[in-house]
Amino acid sequence: MKIDFNKTNGLVPVVIQDDRTLQVLMLGYMNEEAFNKTKNEGLVTFFSRSKNRLWTKGDESGNFLTVKNIQIDCDQDTVLIKVIPKNTVCHTGTFSCFGEKDSKGFLYELEKKISQRVDDKVDGSYTYSLYQRGINKVAQKVGEEAVELVIEAKDENGDLFKNEAADLLYHFLILLKAKNFSLTEIEEILLTRNQ
Repeated sequence: MKIDFNKTNGLVPVVIQDDRTLQVLMLGYMNEEAFNKTKNEGLVTFFSRSKNRLWTKGDESGNFLTVKNIQIDCDQDTVLIKVIPKNTVCHTGTFSCFGEKDSKGFLYELEKKISQRVDDKVDGSYTYSLYQRGINKVAQKVGEEAVELVIEAKDENGDLFKNEAADLLYHFLILLKAKNFSLTEIEEILLTRNQ
């Protein structure tokens, strides 16, 4: 792992990413001393361009960034550090300097759309009509989709398998809504099991 600090006048940009969700949290800069300190201590330390000194993220706020993985790009002039953040990251109080914690990807956007259709009682919506039929019908539909996925898993048609997998995920999200749980809660259980 060798960074070409000479190529970048002594400072390299560092992208900070949540190790669990892959959400981009912030951008900072490191000189060689900050990079070595980060590697050795396991907490992200930047070089402050405005204060012209090193600063470990969290020294003042307590919101440290614990290093999980460090990668250098192909040009050896940019660093990606995956971290476990302690609390919020941005000085404004938001989880990320690029927005709130809930920007995690399409499944989370789909979860929001399902929730909106149910909460807004969207007439003519398949999602809302299934939800209205009650927890037993929603759970039954998840079971049907799971069986269909298993059946397709035994065959060789990859497209049918993927479509059934998508159907199962979609109906699972409706079931989560019907049970008043969120995808984030399920993700947190999986993250706990992965430690």
